[in-house]
Amino acid sequence: MSTPILDTKLYVPPPRSNAVPRPRLIERLEEGLRSRLILVCAPAGFGKTTVVSDWAAGLEPEVRLAWLSLDEGDSDPARFLAYLVAALRTVAPDVGQGVLRMLLTPQPPPTEAMLTALLNEIATLSQGVVLVLDDYHLVDSEGVDEALAFLLEHMPPQLHVVIATREDPRLPLARWRARGQLTELRAADLRFTPEEAAEFLNRVMDLDLAAEDIAALETRTEGWIAGLQLAALSIQGRSDAAGFIQDFTGSNRFVVDYLVEEVLQRQPERTRSFLLQTSVLDRLCGALCDCVTGQKRGKSMLERLERDNLFVVPLDDERQWYRYHHLFADVLQAHLLEELPDQLPLLHRRASEWYEDNGSRCDAIRHALAAKDFERAADLIEREGLMTEDTSQSATWLRWTRALPDETIRSRPVLSAWHACALLGIGELEAAEARVKDAERWLKPGRSGRTIVADEEQLRSLLATISVVRAYNALAVGDVPGTLEHARRVLELLPEGDHLRREQATALMGMTYWAGGDLEAADRVFVDFSARLLAAGNLATAISALSVLADVRPALGRLREAVDAFARMMQVAVDQGEPLPPDAADLYRGLAELELESGDLAAAAQHLLRSKELGEQGELPIWRYRWCIAQARLNEAQADPEGALSLLDEAQRLFIRTPAPEARPISAQKARIWTAQGRVNEALEWARERGLSIDDDLSYLREFEHVTLARVLIARYESERVDDAAHDAAGLLERLLHAAEEGGRIGSAIEILALQALAHQAQGETSSALESLERALSLAEPEGYVRVFVSEGPPMARLLKEAVSRGVASEGAKRLLAAFPPAGPASAHPSEVKELLSDREAEVLQHIAAGLTNREIAERLYLSLFTVKAHARSIYDKLDAHSRTQAVARARELGILPLL
Repeated sequence: MSTPILDTKLYVPPPRSNAVPRPRLIERLEEGLRSRLILVCAPAGFGKTTVVSDWAAGLEPEVRLAWLSLDEGDSDPARFLAYLVAALRTVAPDVGQGVLRMLLTPQPPPTEAMLTALLNEIATLSQGVVLVLDDYHLVDSEGVDEALAFLLEHMPPQLHVVIATREDPRLPLARWRARGQLTELRAADLRFTPEEAAEFLNRVMDLDLAAEDIAALETRTEGWIAGLQLAALSIQGRSDAAGFIQDFTGSNRFVVDYLVEEVLQRQPERTRSFLLQTSVLDRLCGALCDCVTGQKRGKSMLERLERDNLFVVPLDDERQWYRYHHLFADVLQAHLLEELPDQLPLLHRRASEWYEDNGSRCDAIRHALAAKDFERAADLIEREGLMTEDTSQSATWLRWTRALPDETIRSRPVLSAWHACALLGIGELEAAEARVKDAERWLKPGRSGRTIVADEEQLRSLLATISVVRAYNALAVGDVPGTLEHARRVLELLPEGDHLRREQATALMGMTYWAGGDLEAADRVFVDFSARLLAAGNLATAISALSVLADVRPALGRLREAVDAFARMMQVAVDQGEPLPPDAADLYRGLAELELESGDLAAAAQHLLRSKELGEQGELPIWRYRWCIAQARLNEAQADPEGALSLLDEAQRLFIRTPAPEARPISAQKARIWTAQGRVNEALEWARERGLSIDDDLSYLREFEHVTLARVLIARYESERVDDAAHDAAGLLERLLHAAEEGGRIGSAIEILALQALAHQAQGETSSALESLERALSLAEPEGYVRVFVSEGPPMARLLKEAVSRGVASEGAKRLLAAFPPAGPASAHPSEVKELLSDREAEVLQHIAAGLTNREIAERLYLSLFTVKAHARSIYDKLDAHSRTQAVARARELGILPLL
């Protein structure tokens, strides 16, 4: 019978040894139960586990102990949570059963949702529970760190957490420390005092050392417990202990190497060989050691090593699994490499075979790679190819593949195709295409060389997989005809039952409609696509498909329909009775953007926060990019342009090329903010860099950029009174409006008409401005568009007031005016308005009233031209004005110019 892989966790503390009593530390730990967290943090060999174990043995009967020893494999949040629940269930069997069931589902809920359920169950316990997380430094995962932080921030009074680690965990320690919620034991606390060193050496290790020898050894090891233990093992059996100690000098690193060598040299050859050969293993059990060493005494050898205190740590009460002390393992591995380098590949290969036979393919791959048995590793990696379709596992799969020689991958068509799929997920389109070509050459007649295939089933659909990659690549670079050609080929090649590749092809075809501006067709494809996925029980991918509607339907002028679709999907998820998967982050992100357009900033902020909570539970790089853009839009709406620009910079850093059309380029969004800030020259430079012109051919994909160009031209007219700029903007807006109406993009038409109204207003053409505004309002009001007007600020507010006064769409205009933030100057007392202006703005306003140009003002006040323009823009906003003339007239109307 094989040893179970998943039953290797230590859920109770290691057996209590005849250790040195340390009442000063036990008292500190006891006091720590009043804290949020007890952190025992020190380098290897300082007795962290021992002191916590000894303290735990003396806990009051009403406090139960749950112990979890961690290793590198626990960096996966789901695995970590499963083991955490298992540890808790050793003392509270009724806790966590539901969480374990959730973890077994194809799409587990977000970690925070499962932790919330777990904490609620713990809160019902009648006794206290101390949860010890030992060797936490072996966990390297933001997801696990965030899950643990959530648990610590929300845990009920019944739960107490102790972390033993070599390094500080990535938790808010500073905050908890400042609040008195953290108890810490560090290396300075844990190292042996001279009295404790004497107790350890003479009683525990059964040496009879003189006081001066103990003092010398304690000084040289600086109280480092592992160093003292190694020294004691070396001294045992020596007749001249004092001489050994006297000659024992050097830095800590060389001391350890010397002592371990002394320990190893004193072991029987059979034991020494076992130690070296099994040092390649992270965990040891009898059967695994037998396989690796080729002997039949692994279990008894491990038991003897434990009895002899030779740095083995038991991982369970049944004494099936052990590990070496980490420092000891490091030195053993160094000696193995030095003495038996030729055996390393064989040892790792045997370990790989054992792990594969016992159902742990990930460990099998790791050891095959360590053995440099690349053919075996490639077989195993190829059979795990479906990991590339799971964003949470794709990074691990890619890491394995990168350890393989290029020729090994190229000789395997199925592995090459899987590699291409994984590379698409991180935006490496050119590398993906190269891998597709590697796969393709094995399908050509008359090929030379041997084709190696480990997964025959995937070989049968290889052509379809290649076509999916090609379709994805084509659309990502804007080749719509190529995308359609490859996507249709996928549908021709595969039967109806092959859902994965067929659905991928369908989605890519929908993306082509979107990129081409046929938004109605794109809407139909993704609505049907989402419905089919829901019917198949694939909620996560259905949500991903639906999220497209957050972009498509507002552009079509169907804002309310978009909100309804998202609300229905949310209800479907809730009706399933389980928390939403991380992929639902895009559902909340899309809903937030729709609410932002509807003018509900509070709801948008709430849903973006929820999106962040969900998205951070998984590795979702594309979501992170989209979330930054949505949050930037919210920041801009909340009058935080610098925060918005910072988020857009972050989005630019996170950008990954995908088939989704980049209809709102980040650079154009930044240019809009610069324009609103009065940084017109920077916006003009953006337009030049993008090669934008008022005479360009118009398309849906560049519509956002061209509308932005029109904004920049209007701003240039306002700041510099360049008549050509106003004329150019008017002509471009007229062309854009015609194209939007022709394409059925009513949402786009609303924005263009609103901007057209402001362009007329800037030129003093009030009647034309109101005519465009009335058309925009008639289209916007039935669907509840708000942000498109409010984002234009005081100029739009003034125009809406004019519309109300003239009875032009007055009801709609009134509703929109209510959505604007309170306008200070419109109703304030002159003295209050004066206080709104800084001293420098007051000076600039005086010179504007005197008829000076911006350049003349800059020279007179010794300011840059840019700074003067910024002050002027601020004055316009505060006075609810749109130009110099209006600002002066408004100031005189309010009676504030004389006050200056």
